[in-house]
Amino acid sequence: MESLSDTQWDVVISGTGLQQSLFALALSRSGKNILHVDPNEYYGEAEAVLSLQEVDEWAANHQTAEGDGVFAAARATRPGGAESLSSRAYSLALAPQLIHTRSELLSKLVSSKAFRQLEFLAVGSFYILQPKATESSSASSLSRIPSTREDVFTNTTISAKAKRGLMKFLKFVLEYDAEPQTDVWRSRAGDSLASFLANEFKLDADLQAYIITLTLSLDGKISTEAGLAAIHRHLTSMGVFGPGFAAVYPKWGGLSEVAQVGCRAGAVGGAVYMLGVGIKDVQKTSAAAETPEEYNVVLSNNMTVKSKAIVKGLGKPTGEGRRLSRLTAIVDSSLPSIFKTVTEGAPAPAVAVVAIPAGTALGEDGVSSEYPIYALAHSSEAGECPTGQCVLYLSTLTTPSAQAHLQKALSSLLASLSQNSQEPPKVLYQLYYEQTGVDTPSVNIDGQTAEFSLLPLDLAFNDAVLDPVKSAWEMVNLNATDEERAEYLVFTDREGADAEDEFDD
Repeated sequence: MESLSDTQWDVVISGTGLQQSLFALALSRSGKNILHVDPNEYYGEAEAVLSLQEVDEWAANHQTAEGDGVFAAARATRPGGAESLSSRAYSLALAPQLIHTRSELLSKLVSSKAFRQLEFLAVGSFYILQPKATESSSASSLSRIPSTREDVFTNTTISAKAKRGLMKFLKFVLEYDAEPQTDVWRSRAGDSLASFLANEFKLDADLQAYIITLTLSLDGKISTEAGLAAIHRHLTSMGVFGPGFAAVYPKWGGLSEVAQVGCRAGAVGGAVYMLGVGIKDVQKTSAAAETPEEYNVVLSNNMTVKSKAIVKGLGKPTGEGRRLSRLTAIVDSSLPSIFKTVTEGAPAPAVAVVAIPAGTALGEDGVSSEYPIYALAHSSEAGECPTGQCVLYLSTLTTPSAQAHLQKALSSLLASLSQNSQEPPKVLYQLYYEQTGVDTPSVNIDGQTAEFSLLPLDLAFNDAVLDPVKSAWEMVNLNATDEERAEYLVFTDREGADAEDEFDD
């Protein structure tokens, strides 16, 4: 350990969240001396994946209303009394996100060769939970959202007139950012997408809900400009890696897996990793005019190291942030009806999305949520639960009633999935908590220190998260040539390395 103090570090990175880990990946071929620490005993920070035992411990540490500033109000329970669940058989994601196939993140993982250490699974159908149609109906039902022109054409629940309007919109949005389409919406860019769909394409409330669900808007009030961009991303991502899906999910833990692959690449490149160790204090050294400024970094184990640069996560929110209420549930059914392959030649999906639009009646008393509720359903193929079970990740913007609404939404969803009047699937384990995030990710750079903001709470990966990572890389590589900047996160295979084990220890 003494050698760490004697080493002149080029960069000390604090935290193994997604951005710090991608930063480590970007520096993995630089030859720089890098020390990467994390006060947690696990990788991933807010994007972490935890076993049941780790979830129980994590919840106990985040149970107050304030928590650690990022996570709060956590409570883990076993409604089914399943005390014998094997902790290691489960891996629950704290902040699961879909990744659209045209995401810049996937492009960077490919150009850096990091993709070889990841297994991507198809995200299948998007559904809307619809309330019972009549008094005699016993439960709500799921309606699959058509997201291609072929889907619309074969749908039997949409009227011919509505189909024409929907087909017209799908054709429009594919080229929404070019003339003459821009002339149609530019003056109404700030209006709600719902009003634009109603006025311009005469779409009814049900079809508006279908389209807005595909944007994964947290408040359901997405603007026309942002909404068109989101739908365009979804439609143009369809079929990129195969028929029938527009997004993927990394197996074994989503973005946590991406973070671990970035850290593994950093370790192969010579970086030193220390879990359970954070930064206690940072002091500038008094540098002479002819020498660059350095930092004395005091670690939580009271060791002091010297570094030319420091990159870390914010750890706590500053100012106003968004808060998302999450309910994660393990259920005793594989829920096969929502993981069906609906396109010939498509891979079997491991993830499905269910939306409950704002105002939808929940439960017998008919209460409704102010904001949409989304459920990401993960089959056992995602590697997060045993065969024959499923993990449901529900979320909605935090309100005083959010937890109760999520609980009712879970019950309604399970009731809609019960087959042949059987009992609904049972919840074996559930975790409720609240998470704070930002609308737009950023990085604060001061001299040779960079501090990332919290991440957005989006349910689909936001490529804006990548911009602060590149800014931090440019800070550390201030004198990089244009050629070096052009080669950012573009790596060749390591000499003598097999494609399958390039990052193996």
